[in-house]
Amino acid sequence: MGHRKWGSLLLALVVCCLGYEEGLFVKGGLGFACNWGTRSSHPLPPDIVVKLMKDNGFSKVKLFEADPGALQALGNSGLQVMLGIPNEFLAPLASSVRVAENWVSKNVSYFVSNFGTDIRYVAVGNEPFLNAYNGSFLQTTFPALQNIQAALIKAGLGRQVKVTIPLNADVYETGNGLPSGGNFRPDIRDLMVNIIKFLSNNASPLTINIYPFLSLNADPHFPKEYAFFSGNAAPVIDGSISYTNVLDANFDTLVSALEKNGFSSMPLIIGEVGWPTDGDPNANNANAQRFNQGLIERINRRQGTPKRPVPTDTYIFAIIDEDAKSIQPGSFERHWGIFNYDGTIKCSLNMGNRKPLVPAKGVQYLSKQWCVMSPQASLSDPNLPNSVAYACDHADCTSLSYGSSCGNLDARSNVSYAFNAYFQTMNQSSNACKFSNLATISTVDPSPSNQGNGRDGCRFGIMIDTTKKRHLARPPRTSSASTLRIGQISYCHWIGFLLALSILIMKN
Repeated sequence: MGHRKWGSLLLALVVCCLGYEEGLFVKGGLGFACNWGTRSSHPLPPDIVVKLMKDNGFSKVKLFEADPGALQALGNSGLQVMLGIPNEFLAPLASSVRVAENWVSKNVSYFVSNFGTDIRYVAVGNEPFLNAYNGSFLQTTFPALQNIQAALIKAGLGRQVKVTIPLNADVYETGNGLPSGGNFRPDIRDLMVNIIKFLSNNASPLTINIYPFLSLNADPHFPKEYAFFSGNAAPVIDGSISYTNVLDANFDTLVSALEKNGFSSMPLIIGEVGWPTDGDPNANNANAQRFNQGLIERINRRQGTPKRPVPTDTYIFAIIDEDAKSIQPGSFERHWGIFNYDGTIKCSLNMGNRKPLVPAKGVQYLSKQWCVMSPQASLSDPNLPNSVAYACDHADCTSLSYGSSCGNLDARSNVSYAFNAYFQTMNQSSNACKFSNLATISTVDPSPSNQGNGRDGCRFGIMIDTTKKRHLARPPRTSSASTLRIGQISYCHWIGFLLALSILIMKN
């Protein structure tokens, strides 16, 4: 009895140590994990973002690219890092092991050795098999994965740093509409099996991104309650299992696909899951608060899914908003953050044990001034449409979208919002508030909430001051094929916007 007792204790200690070494356990439980995107015109300084994450109980973070400022700030922070490789790097990485070795040396070994950055995973590509990419990365993703793995081994990091591929949920489907019918898409099934076998042989996990918001957004008939965790949705019955939310059903569809192909014990990570707060009628603070609070409670309860009761690492998308991110999927793309672009709180969340969110500290802003439409300017001025279009083509006007926080402004406020967005993006340069003499600088906050009309969600922002040098200054950003310049929106989008503006003008 005594020998068995001590043997069990020893085994538990060994498993715990191995789990810690492989990044499977964190002191105090799984902890919170989040995504940190850096596509911002005025990025919050990296050291402030790291402090923001730590203050709010996050112990793991996923980066979409090797941003030197972020990687340096994460050094000796206690946060475990998943480091992403953008899709446009897949071809050169696939072409040569030497290219992969150079990438690992520059972006992994350097920061591990010189700053103590705790890099646990390298995420090769970002949803490279999306149907929307039309097979652009089918030939390069797996070779790039193999070369990065070889480079990590050569650098002596093969045990410390694992490879993975973050995939969109469209890599699998279900033939019967239920999770049990899950299997990989026929066009990529053989490729998926080869990749999963490679990951399994190297003790690496598969990463999947799941977005209940997108399910709701794409289908007007999607049952809204099924996107949340309240349990109030009409259940989907799959044999002996009853599903009351799409996250569980989606995840278990993947589990079924893995089981059908001989990988029932494949370790999984949820790489992205969250809810945006603006840019779409369903993207608002109320829905985001409801979804994220339910997600946080699941994480705190260490709750898995019916087919995988053991919880997996879940990376909330995202920590802060990104005003320079591509909006090709929709205007909501710039508003996934739990926090605003400046680290201020959007909506209250209980992080566990009644711990509320803590805002960012030490943020420095530009002066308290705004660019607005001049009182003397006329809505019928022929220069007005082009001026608004120019402003929104170079700044973020997504909050003016239909059903968004500023979507119900009158015509003059609509114009003022656009002018101010550009003015702030251009660091409040006086030349950025001209617009053919249609604009003027004001020291009175023009936000609707200050005008007594009750639209508290619409704010005319002031940008972060990035002109002052900090000890962790952000270096120039590496270009990304998935990133467009600020405000780069389709021609049709702006035709619709200008048409709506014209209607407002005619009403006035």
